[in-house]
Order: sequence, then structure tokens, then C-alpha cells
Amino acid sequence: MTTIKTWGNATALILLLWAGMAQAQDPIVFDDEPLEEALVLPGWFKLSFLDLKDDILEARRGRRGLIIYFGMSKCPYCKAHLEHNWGKRDIVAYTRAHFDVVAIDVRGQRQVTDIDGHTYTEKNFAIAKKANFTPSMLFFDKDGKEALKVSGYRPPYQFRAILEYVADEHNKQESLGTYLAHAEMAFSYGKKVLNPEHVFQKGPHNLQQRHSNKPLLVFFERGSCYACDVLHAGPMQNKQIQKQLGRLDVIQVDMNSDKPVTLSNGSTLSSKQWANALGLSYAPTLIFFDENGREIIRIDSVIWFYRLSGVLRYVISGDYKKYPSFQQWRQADIR
Repeated sequence: MTTIKTWGNATALILLLWAGMAQAQDPIVFDDEPLEEALVLPGWFKLSFLDLKDDILEARRGRRGLIIYFGMSKCPYCKAHLEHNWGKRDIVAYTRAHFDVVAIDVRGQRQVTDIDGHTYTEKNFAIAKKANFTPSMLFFDKDGKEALKVSGYRPPYQFRAILEYVADEHNKQESLGTYLAHAEMAFSYGKKVLNPEHVFQKGPHNLQQRHSNKPLLVFFERGSCYACDVLHAGPMQNKQIQKQLGRLDVIQVDMNSDKPVTLSNGSTLSSKQWANALGLSYAPTLIFFDENGREIIRIDSVIWFYRLSGVLRYVISGDYKKYPSFQQWRQADIR
């Protein structure tokens, strides 16, 4: 049975890869091992002294917003973003028309002056802003107000919509999840049912009655979600990931379902209401909770083996208690 299951998932991954290749190059399928060669940032990024108040004032004078881009020189997710998002002429043109972009190296030592006057090194600024994953982007609207933070790499159709969400001030009327739902309707494809995994505990889920000292991992997914299918056919079939998941309590929730979930505080919501209450805007989103029901960290962007394994290690080790920021832990964890 195991052989058949493994072969079936391998075949599914091949089909997913083939389908992606039919669209040229699949923007969410790539090797997420650290790069061998350092990335070169686009020449149109703003040359900044990293005094962010001045950067915002200059952007406002041009009736533009500001994007603070948190990246790393050998980050494969940054490479995917630079190639598939800021490698497309239409996205570049729209970005430049509506935003200035200032780059922050999450391992850098240059001085950054925040809008409140506090100074940091680049790496400490990234920690302060909880830029857990690279690339992360902090958006300021054309009035200089912080409008949105996006953690991790999003595929092109979502990133286009995110730019429009801030530039056209939709953030003042609705959540990003609600806004992106319109784009999701046009780009939804893949299996119509959720992908099962043996590690998922069966519902109905009553988290108030969860008698466990293990952290809880919740997979928020939906049907017709290609990124969900890729996660299950790829990283979820890795033996190391499976072993790590075995050290957690793991459940799967359908973001579009009306099935009830009783939360750790005793309240009962539908799965859809819970997802909305958490402000989810990407499927799949993985959220880790401690034994008391407090959120530890979430992954709400494209995810592959290397990053997923690292986050699992961060949670399973209990290091999140010492390092509340994953970026802080990563910097301390460098060997």
C-alpha cells in the first residue's frame, strides 16, 4: 500500500510539473535550497540613505507609495519573486508608477532610521518588523500610512492584485483576503477536494478539549487550489518532513467550509469564519499554535522543503520561546 501511495503522489507531482511547464515556467515550483550565487537587485530600485521618513516624504511628493523590500542575497524565494513578479514588464511598470522601492538586506549592517526616528542595523530592523521570511514587503500608501505587510513570495496573479489593493486604496474598504478572492475565482484550478494526509487528525475539531503538550499545526486549505496540490505532492511527501510532522498535532481545515470548529477559548466558528477572523489571504496557509492556543508563526506564502523544514525545527525545538521572531532565530542559528 505504501508503494502505491508513494507512486501515486510522485505521479501527481509529475503531472503538476507538466501542467506548469505548459504555461512556460511554473512560478511556484522551484528548488528552495540557498542559492550559490548572490542575486542582483533591479537597477530601478531607489538609491536610499535608509532614512525611511525621508523616503516616504519623497514618495508622497510624487503621489506614490513606498514598498520596503526585505530580501537576502542568496534567497531562492527572492529569486522567484524577482523573476516572476519584478521580471515582468507590466508588473514593473505598475510598481514604478505607483511605488518607490527601498531594499533592506535582512543580514545587512547598514543603519536604518525608522519613521519614528529609531535607528537599527538592517538585520535588527528586519527582526523588529517581524520580516520572518524573505522576501517580505511592507507597503505604505501614497498618504504615507502603513497599509499592508506581505510575508514571503506570492505568485504573479496575486502580487499584481496586492499592488492594486494598496495603490487603489482598497485596503481602506476591505481585507486583502476578501479582495484577493475575486482574483482566486479566475485562477482557481487543481483538485476540487482537499488532499488527505495520514498525519491529519480526524474532525470534528474541538481545540478546547485538546489535551496535549505538543504544538498544533493547522493547514488552512481549499479545493481547486493548485498551490495546495503542489505542497502535498512535493514537500509533504518528504520523509524528513513527515517525521517532523509526527511530533506535532496536525489538523486540516477547509477555508471555504461551514463545518464548525471549537477554538481553544471555547468559541465555535465555521471553518470559513475562523479563516476570515485570522485574516487569511493565501491557500495553503500553515499556522502553528502553542499548547495554550496562542499563535507561534504562520506561513502564508509559497512554501517548499527547506523553508518548511526550518520552521518545523523552530517550533518543535521550542526555540520560539527564546526567539519570538523566526528571523531572529535564523540569525542566531547560523552555523
